[in-house]
Amino acid sequence: MLEIYNSLTRTQSPFVPIDPHNVRVYVCGMTVYDFCHIGHARVLVAFDVLYRYLCHLYGPKHVSYVRNITDIDDKIIARANENKESIDALTGRFIEAMNEDADAIGVLRPNEEPRATVHMAEIIAMIQALVDKGYAYAANNGDVYYDVSKFAEYGRLSGRQLEDLRAGARVEIDEAKDDPLDFVLWKSAKPGEPQWDSPWGPGRPGWHIECSAMSTHCLGTHFDIHGGGMDLQFPHHENEIAQSCAATGDRFANVWMHNGFVRVDDEKMSKSLGNFFTIRDVLKQYDPEVLRYFILTSHYRSPLNYSDQHLDNAKSALTTLYTALRGVEPKPGAPVDNSYRTRFMAAMDNDLATPEAQAVLFDLAHEINRVRTSAPDKAAELAGELVSLGSLLGLLTRKPDEFLQGGSTEGLSAQDIERLIEERKAARAARNFQRADDIRKELLEQGVVLEDSAGGTTWRRT
Repeated sequence: MLEIYNSLTRTQSPFVPIDPHNVRVYVCGMTVYDFCHIGHARVLVAFDVLYRYLCHLYGPKHVSYVRNITDIDDKIIARANENKESIDALTGRFIEAMNEDADAIGVLRPNEEPRATVHMAEIIAMIQALVDKGYAYAANNGDVYYDVSKFAEYGRLSGRQLEDLRAGARVEIDEAKDDPLDFVLWKSAKPGEPQWDSPWGPGRPGWHIECSAMSTHCLGTHFDIHGGGMDLQFPHHENEIAQSCAATGDRFANVWMHNGFVRVDDEKMSKSLGNFFTIRDVLKQYDPEVLRYFILTSHYRSPLNYSDQHLDNAKSALTTLYTALRGVEPKPGAPVDNSYRTRFMAAMDNDLATPEAQAVLFDLAHEINRVRTSAPDKAAELAGELVSLGSLLGLLTRKPDEFLQGGSTEGLSAQDIERLIEERKAARAARNFQRADDIRKELLEQGVVLEDSAGGTTWRRT
């Protein structure tokens, strides 16, 4: 049975959906003003694996996965002004780029991708409910704030006490809130900024209220799982709980999941440190599946340390798996030794322990290599199981040669390589072994490894 670590209770326990015929998941998505970086890649992949596994357990028709898009906030407005382009043009461009990046690394599209600007009516209605219930107030500057002192459980998710938070808090000069911890629900309009009409005057929503309104609109006031990066736990998710529970009177999300941070060569990723990488930066050098595999080498709640060496290791690991599948036609659904699937599922049931699940894939690959000649039918059955289990991680979805012979846009083309292989074959037939060896060395210098077998010569790129 699947067990998940719940950030709210700080315990790992069996996942019991509210309705097994409608498992509901909401994940905080991207703020679309720039290209997605490798931290975003980790969020996308971590919750894509959750989605895939829930679909495996309950059936795709019984899982509702919602990942929002923030398409209005301070950073978006500032970037649009900086670029001298409209907000719609900016966000539209980066939504398209986000989807391209997600598709590249094998991330399935969610069932819904609500955008904040499309759900303004729901946002305003939730703010009004909070005002009516005494949890929010309109300040004299036209902003509307949430009064955290009215919500008794504020701080439960992050484990923070109001007194401790208040000790280090301060009020900005342009704010008119009653308490430093109160947070904005509605911002009054400033000149030149986009605005919507509301009972409190023209303005736009605060960031936190957007997710509360969109999640409850799409999934209801009480759903199964809410996820996002560790950096969102406080204040974003803490504020979501306060807003949503107060406005609806319901429990909001049962389980809170947070993925760990990404570091680069053991340092925090930062543009100022020169170690900031977008997904597109990485994919110029590595196959997208290599990046995905690398992300899954660490448990989703653990820190992930990005480095070229770790990416190279991931490429080598995937090469091993695809090489095991090469020359073997997978036989899906055939009866095999159930211990592989049992161990794989046990790892996934243990809070999605993907490193242990990857280890099972290697055991399968090793067994395929061991029996591929002596028991080809058994090898085909094992290959079917390897492909089946790999797909639950979004891996091994291509033909082996597509991975092994792809990835390089420089140097020799596939046609050039095949021509040299034919020349080498002719040289060996003519007993010109020096020329045959020279061709092998020439190809190796170009990053191409030849592998001879009884069935002929195959090749792969290093």
